Amino acid sequence: MNQPAQQQEFPGSDQEMDPRPDYGESSYRGSGRLQGKVALITGADSGIGKAVALAYAREGADVAISYLSEHSDAEEAKRFVEHAGQRALLLPGDISDAAHCRDLVARTVSEFGRLDVLVSNAAFQMNRSDLADVPDEEWDFTWATNVDAYFHLVKAALPHLKPGASIIGSSSVQSDQPSPSLLPYAATKAAIASITASLAQMLGERGIRANSVAPGPVWTPLIPSTMPPEAVASFGDQVPLGRPAQPAELAPVYVLLASDEASYVSGARIAVTGGKPIL
Repeated sequence: MNQPAQQQEFPGSDQEMDPRPDYGESSYRGSGRLQGKVALITGADSGIGKAVALAYAREGADVAISYLSEHSDAEEAKRFVEHAGQRALLLPGDISDAAHCRDLVARTVSEFGRLDVLVSNAAFQMNRSDLADVPDEEWDFTWATNVDAYFHLVKAALPHLKPGASIIGSSSVQSDQPSPSLLPYAATKAAIASITASLAQMLGERGIRANSVAPGPVWTPLIPSTMPPEAVASFGDQVPLGRPAQPAELAPVYVLLASDEASYVSGARIAVTGGKPIL
């Protein structure tokens, strides 16, 4: 994949990307692995979250789609879910706000009557070459979006989760091999890995599983909206496979972790990095 240099304003839109990301529209085939389940996915309007929403729906799950303000992208995600014969719920708003996180869970349970899978996936990053260039407000927003939201979502979801439920956090290869220009983001991804490991031990006696996924470079709107154009053009070149992943290539791992097939998988962190090891 040789994506051209390009730039968008944050949060970006997949409809303006060249090339458009592959969400598995023509390739993902479901087999009922999540039949009857309800999932809440943050950042499900685009990127990894959108591919996961499509895959979950094709596996038989109803999906609550949490997103910031990218309404046209989210509407497409909703169509993906509904075309698979499942129910979709659009939930716009800022997850850096704790009250909104609690509302996401409440509205999901109110609409669908249950919650079986929580995928905390939405994230913010910004490329900064010098620590002095990181505004205090940006540091706070990065942590509130990536880490605080995970805490508030899990805390709100726990009263509704039954044995067999699954919590999935999106970590990153950045948690172990941080790029200096992504210092705040990389730190949050290490925190997500640690929180997930603690949750797996805390919730095991309740039969609730917690795992995380550690993606490498993935072609999502976060890339052209937070990185300089020249970095976008070379994005993904550094991994052994020599290219960024398409979101569709991440979705099967999230399906496995949400499914009953992974009934003994808890406390794991699964690397999907194009060959770059995590520590």
